[in-house]
Amino acid sequence: MRKLRTIEMQRLTIDEFKHSEKLPLTVVLDDVRSLHNVGAVFRTCDAFRVERVCLCGITATPPNAEIHKTALGGEDSVDWTYYSTAVEAVKRLHDEGYVIASVEQAEGSTMLDRLTLDTSRRYAVVLGNEVKGVNQEVVDLSDMCIEIPQFGTKHSLNVSVAGGIIVWEFAKRLMSTSIARDE
Repeated sequence: MRKLRTIEMQRLTIDEFKHSEKLPLTVVLDDVRSLHNVGAVFRTCDAFRVERVCLCGITATPPNAEIHKTALGGEDSVDWTYYSTAVEAVKRLHDEGYVIASVEQAEGSTMLDRLTLDTSRRYAVVLGNEVKGVNQEVVDLSDMCIEIPQFGTKHSLNVSVAGGIIVWEFAKRLMSTSIARDE
């Protein structure tokens, strides 16, 4: 096997990305403090053509050199909006018809491997603060909570890792063939 060169991968330009069909998914970052986590989420959202990222509360916004270090330009391709609180973002997304799913360990949460999605709906997933998780008020406004099954001694994952797992699972279940890469 030979590694592909970047030019062989036929990636979209930023302009092509902006005008392309998107995964019907928005990612909400609720008081995420690490700029590296913010950048990693942008990069993941670019990889799966997520509609947008909502940056809330203390979450930093582009342009920012520390976000760029990890995002590698994902902050330029993926649309983003800033809200003073995740509650404000979630209320707005509900008004726009999104199903809101907080990624949190909560009573009645749905394990990710048991998640079923309606392909005719748009979804927003909320990722929480590195220490406190998703704010309870946001959980209360959510239509569901999704929990990532874990089998070790720790009770949580890094927010950017959790985001990558969640976005990939939504992409598998929602991605149309027009978005998927030709095989």
